[in-house]
Amino acid sequence: MTTAKDIMSTGARWIPAHETLDRAAQMMRDHKVGALPVSANGEQDRMVGIVTDRDIVIKCVAAGHDPSKVTAGDLCDGTPRWIDATAEVEAVLDEMQSHRIRRLPVVEDKKLIGMISEADLARHLSDEQVAGWAERVYSYT
Repeated sequence: MTTAKDIMSTGARWIPAHETLDRAAQMMRDHKVGALPVSANGEQDRMVGIVTDRDIVIKCVAAGHDPSKVTAGDLCDGTPRWIDATAEVEAVLDEMQSHRIRRLPVVEDKKLIGMISEADLARHLSDEQVAGWAERVYSYT
């Protein structure tokens, strides 16, 4: 049985909701990631969302806002999604497909321990599993 913990990338980093998007972009660059879970101010065990590099470009820069003034929390909307480290791969795929998300934080004992991205799926799953996932996540129906 392959679990979320088996396929995740380790070293996921939080960004506090009060941090600005220019700081988020710097963290993404420094850690070579495209997304950061956003924590409630001062509470790294409570996720309020995820900010992605695409969010920064589309929702901030392209909208004419200053990334040194907009916070990570400003971009968070909806219910944050995550998966338990012991969840089987099928549950990971179901969660990502049903919510059409490309990155999924992995939690163990209420602590962030990693992130699952498209690259992780491609490295660890069969071609059929990846193709099925991509079809559901990227389809526009």
